Amino acid sequence: MRQIGAVPVISDTLEIAPPEPPWLALPPEVSDRLRPLTPGLVDAIIQAVPQLVPAYARPMEGNFGRGLRRGVAAALERFLELPGTAMPALSDQSRELVAGLGRGEFRQGRSMDALLGAYRMGARVTFREMSRRSMEEGLGPAVVVDLGESIMAYIDELSAVSAEAYAFEQSERAGAVDRRRAELLELLLLGQADETALRQAASLADWSVPAQVAVVTLPLERARGIRQHLGAGAIVVERETDAVALVPDRGPRQRAELGRVLTGRGAAIGPAGGLDHVAQSLRLAVLAASMLPPREGEDEPPVWADEHMAEVVLAAEPSAVGELSRRRLAPLGGLPDVQRVKLEETLLAWLRHWGQRAPIAEELGIHGQTVGYRVQQLRELFGDDLKDPKVRFELEIALRSDRKAPTPSRQSPR
Repeated sequence: MRQIGAVPVISDTLEIAPPEPPWLALPPEVSDRLRPLTPGLVDAIIQAVPQLVPAYARPMEGNFGRGLRRGVAAALERFLELPGTAMPALSDQSRELVAGLGRGEFRQGRSMDALLGAYRMGARVTFREMSRRSMEEGLGPAVVVDLGESIMAYIDELSAVSAEAYAFEQSERAGAVDRRRAELLELLLLGQADETALRQAASLADWSVPAQVAVVTLPLERARGIRQHLGAGAIVVERETDAVALVPDRGPRQRAELGRVLTGRGAAIGPAGGLDHVAQSLRLAVLAASMLPPREGEDEPPVWADEHMAEVVLAAEPSAVGELSRRRLAPLGGLPDVQRVKLEETLLAWLRHWGQRAPIAEELGIHGQTVGYRVQQLRELFGDDLKDPKVRFELEIALRSDRKAPTPSRQSPR
């Protein structure tokens, strides 16, 4: 509240103080009365938790046993520092310890249920013993009630900190796996890695290599939720304007399910094959889709390349490729030869590397800023055509065919 003259005015912004922690109501002497219980409580909790939480039903010895004992003792000691204070439930040191328990659960491959169950069991044992001692010490029922509320609030904070650390570790792992899967896909699409390197990359990407894999491509704007629909066995990588998925091929039933999942997404699916077939499968999928009218309706099925191989073969007719080259590269026709060659090689590298500046610069031996300048020129020349998957594919065909027999006038330094 503020005051103007003699008239009090209620402020537009109300400051609400955080609620007081329940342990503030406890008499400070509670800590001294209950601290002698600590060694026995540690033993009781360590005995009770494995019996009632199956995930911890293992011998309490070695590093595991010592770590658990230290963790329980530290948690109890921190709790006994709180009565009569407004301190937060956890200090920086104890917060890191509790967060470490959450991270450890994820790394051990367990869900959070086990740790949360252990916290609840520890709270029950702690309240039982501390409430009994409180009554013996004549602290009274009111203290026992406040003690119970304090233990519950303390365990809630431990649970929240551990769960947050677990979720963060899970997110970090997912991010690392996504990066490694993108690297694996790039290796497969380049078609230059040997089988040993591919299988090592697949292991790092947490991907079980199937005997046969189908390659799916679909527009990026229609790829929302596709990871979940394709299942854990699929790899999905988002590129600049499309998404590519590697899907295990398990026969007709899986093919029917894949068709159902991809209906209405404008997808194309290449022929199934081994890992050495991935780059070819993707090319055939894109080519087959480019030969057919766009499938943009919500009920339109995906394009299966192996059902349209005739169209694909016809697309490779040399005179057609020549006409395609003349038409698609027309925006470059009025440029001087040296500038045209530079932009053509940049465009081909841009298509090959999905628009990633660093690989383009490395391939061409030029600075990243030079790449950006050239790409901007290409965008001005080609406009929205560079956003069209079919046009990009046709441009790559034209550029590759144009470089099969270069003439001296088309050679130039970088």
